[in-house]
Amino acid sequence: MYVHLGQNIVVQEEAVIGVFDMDNATSSHITRKFLSSADKAGQVISISDELPNAFVVCDEGGRQRIYLSQLSSQTLLRRFETMR
Repeated sequence: MYVHLGQNIVVQEEAVIGVFDMDNATSSHITRKFLSSADKAGQVISISDELPNAFVVCDEGGRQRIYLSQLSSQTLLRRFETMR
């Protein structure tokens, strides 16, 4: 199954490692460091020009990708729940 993350971006459900709220998760310096190093490595993909509300960590064929989504983490999680 595929999950729509916003705009025209979809990922396979099996590839998703986690969905995180941007405000809560980035309050930790560890998470900020993780996102910063992933951005420097070219692994961060911004889905929208809007301010991101959530980020989704994926493993796509052995490559880590982090999608910044304008959708809330609750909306993204509901999309996973409706698939089951």
